[in-house]
Amino acid sequence: MEVFRLANKKYPIELSGVGASITGARWNSKGIEVVYTAQSRALAMAEVVVHVTLATLPSGYVMLTIFIPDDVVVEMLDVKKIPLGWNSFPELVDTQKIGDEFLRSKKSAVLKVPSAVVQGDYNYLLNPFHDDFKKIKIIQQEDFPFDKRIFK
Repeated sequence: MEVFRLANKKYPIELSGVGASITGARWNSKGIEVVYTAQSRALAMAEVVVHVTLATLPSGYVMLTIFIPDDVVVEMLDVKKIPLGWNSFPELVDTQKIGDEFLRSKKSAVLKVPSAVVQGDYNYLLNPFHDDFKKIKIIQQEDFPFDKRIFK
């Protein structure tokens, strides 16, 4: 399976989870490392665009194509466990606890979660502490200029 991630070139292009741990996000608490990826390039872009404006239009981004081998287990989040308002902003502590538990349990290297930005699409959380994480590789990196028409 291929998943996608937009990364800023001012930081090392790697799959470490360190960036997400700095402030925390929807599926992880501050101090907890995880790699956020998306099922498509368009979703990867949308997940970044919701955080910027034309004045802060990002530059220096690259689209990463990440390969997850078929023998790596992809766990699917039980939607019954997602609390009401899970897709609100700012993020709920409850969704962070769900992600933190996935990461701590090390049951699988990948967790499929719904996107809060594009209903019906999915993101994939990569657990850098699972043994199978070493099998997951960046297979392509391309410059990704944002189209200014998005910000009209």
